[in-house]
Amino acid sequence: MIAAYTISDKLAVSTFLIPPLLLDWSANLGRTCMLTPYAFRNWNSVKEQWKIHKLEILSVAILCPLAYILVLSAMVFSPVSYIAPAREISILIGTIMGAKFLAEKNIKLRLAGATAILCGLTALSIG
Repeated sequence: MIAAYTISDKLAVSTFLIPPLLLDWSANLGRTCMLTPYAFRNWNSVKEQWKIHKLEILSVAILCPLAYILVLSAMVFSPVSYIAPAREISILIGTIMGAKFLAEKNIKLRLAGATAILCGLTALSIG
């Protein structure tokens, strides 16, 4: 799936010339439309999480789109085989850190997923 959406992103910004900011904005609009009904059904939980994690929520709301826009901008002029591994290696690092520092459960399942990601990244790198 990662390989598919990475190639799709590359086509969007380099072949169809969709500006990275517009692509990110439209993806966020789609997510907002899909998640709004769930948020309204669970509004008390949303308010509680906002009170507890306001700084984290704002950080993610700013940094995630910024990182995505930077990756899309790099894809405009760089081969996808260079960008994709750098983009997704954070998932592998997060899996290892979660197992080591947070003692997350189901580590075998998580490592299997990380291995599948690594296979996809290898395929992208090879071309």
